[in-house]
Amino acid sequence: MEPGIMAEETAPGRRLESPWPLERELGMRWYGTADPGIGGHLRETPEDFVVEEVSPAPGTDGDYLVVRVTRRNWEQQHLVRELARRLGISHRRITWAGTKDRRAVTTQLISLYRVTEEQIRKVSLRDVTLEPVGRAQEGLALGQLTGNRFGIAIRGCDPRDLRERVDRIAAEVAAGIPNYYGIQRFGVIRPITHAVGEAILREEWEEAVMIYVARSFPQEKEATRVARQAFQEGRDVRQALRDYPVHLSYERAILHRLQEKPGDFPGALRVLPPRLLSLFVSAFQSWLFNELLSRRMDAGTPATEPVAGDLILFPDGKPDVVTPAGLPAARFQVSRGRAETALFIPGDDFRAHPGYDMTLPADLLGRRGISAESFRKASAFVGTAYAGTVRRMALSPAVTANTGDDTVHLAFTLSGGEYATTVCREFMKADPLQMI
Repeated sequence: MEPGIMAEETAPGRRLESPWPLERELGMRWYGTADPGIGGHLRETPEDFVVEEVSPAPGTDGDYLVVRVTRRNWEQQHLVRELARRLGISHRRITWAGTKDRRAVTTQLISLYRVTEEQIRKVSLRDVTLEPVGRAQEGLALGQLTGNRFGIAIRGCDPRDLRERVDRIAAEVAAGIPNYYGIQRFGVIRPITHAVGEAILREEWEEAVMIYVARSFPQEKEATRVARQAFQEGRDVRQALRDYPVHLSYERAILHRLQEKPGDFPGALRVLPPRLLSLFVSAFQSWLFNELLSRRMDAGTPATEPVAGDLILFPDGKPDVVTPAGLPAARFQVSRGRAETALFIPGDDFRAHPGYDMTLPADLLGRRGISAESFRKASAFVGTAYAGTVRRMALSPAVTANTGDDTVHLAFTLSGGEYATTVCREFMKADPLQMI
C-alpha cells in the first residue's frame, strides 16, 4: 500500500502543499483538494489506464489516410517509427492530434500521407489494431482533438473510509483544481524536456545536449544509468557509443554527430526528429505555466477566482483581460460558468494581451536571461513557431468513481492538452513515481 499525505499532518479545509520534490521541481506545488489522499498506484497493468481520444469524424477525400489506432503498452514515437518502417515510408509522413501514454490501452487517430488502406491492412504489430476510418485533405496536427475519455484504476489505496473520502475528493475536484501540466509532459522516466528547452532558449547548446544525453535518473535501467554517468564525467564520445544501449537511438544519433563533428552541439541537436526537437521549448513553456499557477496559489489566490490583470476565457476560445473596474463582472461570469480564469504563457510576444499583468512571467524569464527574442531565435533554430498561448487555470471534471476493498475506478473526460494524472494526484496525494 502506498499512502498519500498522512492524515494527521493535515486538517479538513486547509490547502495542501505537495511534499514531493519531483512535483515541486516541475512547478506543481499545490493541490486543489483538502483531503490527505487515498494513496495507491497507477498502471499495475496497461488495462488500468484506458484512454479514448474524442476527435472530429474524418472525411472521405484527400491525400491523407486517417486510421484509428488502438495500442497496448506502446510508446508513441516507437510505434510511429515501427509503423513507418513496416510501410517503407518516412516517419514524417505520419502525424497525430495528441500524444498518448505508453503504459496504457489507448485509442486515437493518426494520419498517413499517401498511404493506402491495402498497405495498412498488410501491417501486423503485436498489441496494435489499425482501422482505416476515412481520408483528409490535411494531416492531423497536435491539438486537433476535442478531448480524451479516461477509465483509470488506482490500486493499493488506503482502505479506511475509502468510499466517503473518494466522494469528498470527487466533489472538490468538480469545484475546480489546478490545471497543471502532468509529469508526462516533461518525460516519464527522465523529466528533462523543459530543462533542455530552457537551455535552447538561452543558446546553451552544449548544456542542452548534455542534459538530453547524459542526465541520468534512478528509474532507468542500471546499464543505461551507468553509461550516462560515465559520459557526463568523461565526455568520451567514442566510449559512450560503445556503452550506450542500442535502444537509445536518439542519444546515439547525437553521439555519432559529435564523433563526426566534435563540438557541433547545435548540429547534434538537429539530428533529432523535428517533432521531438520542437517539444523541448514548448515543455519549458509548460513548466512556466505550472510555476506561474503555483506562485499565484503561494499568494493564496485560488485558481478559480479572477483578479485584476488576469485573463478570463470564454467558451468560444476568446480571452479578455480583467480590469479593476471590470472585476465584479468577471467574477460574476466565472461564478455562473460563463467564463474561466486563464493564464497567458509567453512566447515570441510578451504583449499579446494589452493590460494583462506580465510582471511575474517577465521576472521569471528575465532571471533566466530569456526574452521574446529568445523564443524567436528558438523558432528559427527548431523550425516551429513559439507564440504565446492561453490556458485555463482550473479543471472541474465530473468524476464517476467506484470503490472496492483497496481499489478505486475513476471515469472522466478532459479537453485536449489536459492531464489525467493531474486529476488522479488529487485523489492519491502520493509520490508522483506511483503515477508513471
